[in-house]
Amino acid sequence: MSSSVEIQSSLKAVVGEGVILDGAINKAMLAAFLLENDENTRKINNIVHPAVAEDFIRSGYAWMECAILYSSGFNSLVDKVVCVTAPTEVRIDRIVRRDGISRQKALEWINKQMPQEDVVALSDFEIVNDGQGNLEQQIDNILASLFV
Repeated sequence: MSSSVEIQSSLKAVVGEGVILDGAINKAMLAAFLLENDENTRKINNIVHPAVAEDFIRSGYAWMECAILYSSGFNSLVDKVVCVTAPTEVRIDRIVRRDGISRQKALEWINKQMPQEDVVALSDFEIVNDGQGNLEQQIDNILASLFV
């Protein structure tokens, strides 16, 4: 989104000129537009998702990081899925600190996403990133099961 002139042009046409400021995405404006209603989300997804899928296919990478893997349909591009979960309060705190937004806005974002339990049920593996568990051990266990 930050480097594609085509995507930026499409975003301006849908969201408004202010969505791109000095060549960068105006995250606050885009977020407000997305949270307004499901139709706005669909419009943005129709712009961004095809470009992301095409970029991944061209990249030749054997893996992808994707918070919206199932809702975007990108799960069809991969053989195995490792999801990363955390308790809701931990997620809220991390979003608030990362994005400098209110707790309520962070919760709105979480509520727009597929529920974690649904993602876990669809995934092949889960890493619990709650700040307590041993991430390295969880990753080692996944790798060991993949390369048996």
